[in-house]
Amino acid sequence: MRPLTACLAALACLALVTPATAQNDFVGEWEARYHEDQPERIPGPALGDYLALPINDAARMRAETWDASLHTLPEWQCRPHPADYGTRGPANLRIWKEVDPLTQRVLAYRTHVQWQAQERTIWMDGRPHPPDDAVHTWQGFSTGRWEGNSLVVTTTHLKESYLRRNGVPRSDQATLIEYWGRRGNVLTLASMVVDPVYLTEPMLRTTNWQLAPHQTMEPYPCEVAEEIDRPEGVIPHHLPGTNPFLDDFARREGVPQPAARGGAETAMPEFLATLRTRTPAPAPTFATAPERSPVPTAPLHAQRVQGNVYMLSSPEGNITLQVGEEGVLVVDAGPAAMSAQVLSAIQAISSAPIRYVVNTDPHPEHTGGNRTLFAEGETIAGGDVVNAVGESSRTGAVVIGHENTMMRMTQPDLGGSRDLPFGAYPTDIYIGARKDLFMNGEGVRIEHVPGAHTDGNSIVFFRRSDVISTGDVFTTVAYPVIAVDQGGTIQGEIDALNTLLRMAIPAAKSEGGTYIVPGRGRLTDMADVAYYRDMVTIIRDRIRDMKSKGMTLEQVQAARPTRDYDGRWGATTGPWTTDMFVAAVYRTVTTAN
Repeated sequence: MRPLTACLAALACLALVTPATAQNDFVGEWEARYHEDQPERIPGPALGDYLALPINDAARMRAETWDASLHTLPEWQCRPHPADYGTRGPANLRIWKEVDPLTQRVLAYRTHVQWQAQERTIWMDGRPHPPDDAVHTWQGFSTGRWEGNSLVVTTTHLKESYLRRNGVPRSDQATLIEYWGRRGNVLTLASMVVDPVYLTEPMLRTTNWQLAPHQTMEPYPCEVAEEIDRPEGVIPHHLPGTNPFLDDFARREGVPQPAARGGAETAMPEFLATLRTRTPAPAPTFATAPERSPVPTAPLHAQRVQGNVYMLSSPEGNITLQVGEEGVLVVDAGPAAMSAQVLSAIQAISSAPIRYVVNTDPHPEHTGGNRTLFAEGETIAGGDVVNAVGESSRTGAVVIGHENTMMRMTQPDLGGSRDLPFGAYPTDIYIGARKDLFMNGEGVRIEHVPGAHTDGNSIVFFRRSDVISTGDVFTTVAYPVIAVDQGGTIQGEIDALNTLLRMAIPAAKSEGGTYIVPGRGRLTDMADVAYYRDMVTIIRDRIRDMKSKGMTLEQVQAARPTRDYDGRWGATTGPWTTDMFVAAVYRTVTTAN
C-alpha cells in the first residue's frame, strides 16, 4: 500500500472509533497520552531523523543545513507551535464551544493547548476562508463540518513553520485537514498536512487524549531576551555539506542512512529489502515553484489593516492608504493602466481629498499612477503658495520621493525620462535618512533604505496605526528583486529587512502587533519578514562562500544554492528568475566576513 493510500484509509477508518451517534461532544478537559512517539514529542526528535516523512529533496536540504541555535534569535524565542504541530508536545487540551444565544446553534469550537497557550477557533457557521491576500497566522483559519460522528476541520492561511522540530520545514502554502473523533473518554485526532512545496504526498499523524476534568491549565507567558551575544544580522545555519551531526541518529539507532534521510518510500515495510539491491540514488530533484504566467490586470481587493490604514492588492502590486478627516495619504500609485481602478477604490473607502502620494521606488508599477492621483488630489496650501488674490490653492496632491528616486525617474543616463507632465514625478523631494509628516492624528515616518531594491527605496511607518508599508524591499511572492544597475545590493536588501524587524513589535506569540504591507503579496507581520530575512541571509552566505572559493557565476548558478527555497520563491521564466537573483547576489556580495 502506498503512503497516500494508507493515509486516506486511516482517515476513513477514524469514523469507526466513535459510537453510531452523530456529532459527539468534545467539550471538556483532556490530558495528552503518549505512546511510541514520546521521544519525538517531549525531549524532541534527533537531528538527521527524517525516517518515514514524505519529504522532498528541498525539505531535506533545508533540514540538513538547519542549526538549532536559530531558536535563540529574538524573532523566534516566543514563536509557538503551529496548528499542525501544537498537539504534538506536552499538549493537555481544553475544548469549549461558542453557541448562538437565539438559535442555540454551535458557531465555533475553541481549543486551548497548555504548552505555549496556543488557541484556535474552528468556525462551524459556514463562513468562507479568507482571500489569498489575508494575513497568515500560527493557528491558521479553520472551518469544521460533521461527517457522521467525526468532525472534519480544514485549516488554511498557516504561517511557515516546521513539520518536525529538527529543521524539517513546512511552507505557508500548506493545508491542514483533521478528523476529530471520540470513543468514551478517549479523544483521537488524525491530521494530514498537504504541502506542495516540501512534501511529495500528504503527511499523516495521530494523537490522542484522555478525559481529565480536574486538570489545571497554567498560563504560558513569554518575554524575549538576549540569549547569545552575536553580531547583528548573523543567522545560524550550516553551509551545505558541513553539518557534522547528521549521521548521529542513524549510527546510534542502527538505521541505514538512506532510511534516516526520509522520503515517502521509507514508510513502507518493503523499503529495507530494497536496500540490499539498491542502485545508486538518482540525482536529487527539488521542488520548483509553479510558473508565473503573465496575469491580466485584476480588480483591486481592499482590506482594512488596522487603525487608519488600508491595503489595496492586485497581481500588479500593493497600495497602502491612510485615511481620516484630513484626507488620504497613498503609498505607491500603482501602474498607469490601473489609475481609474485605484482612484475608484480610494473613493469607495474615503470621500476626503488625496493629500499625499509617496513613491517607494522609481519603477512604473509604483509611480505610473502619480499623475492621475496628483491631478485628483488637493494640497493644503495658502498664503504665499497662492500666486494671486482669488486664485485657488488646489494645486494637486503632494508627490513625495527620495532624491535618488527622482534622479532615476528624470535622468536619461539613469534610465529615466524628462518627458512626463508635472505631477508624474515627485513634487516634494527629501534628502537624507527620513521625512516625517503628521497626518490624520498620527505620525508618519518615511525612511530611506539605501542600496536595497534600488538606491532610492523608502518604507513608510504609520506609528499610531502600527503599520509599515515596505514597497519592493519585501514581497511574499518571489525572491527579492535587486536592481544592481539602479544601486541595489544584497547587503542593502538584508539591511532593509533587518530595519523592518527593528521597527516592528509583535503582539503575543510573535504574531500581530505591527502589520506589514509588502510590495507584492499578502498582508504580513514580523514573523513573515523574519522568515524571509533568514532565507535571503542564508542564500547570501552560501553564495559568498562559493565566490570566496573562486567559483564563477556560471558555476554558482549551476550548483543551485537556492534549491531548497526555489519551490516557494523561485522562477525559471518571467521578469525576475532565480538565475537573475543569484547573479545579483553574486555581483554585489563581498567575500569579506
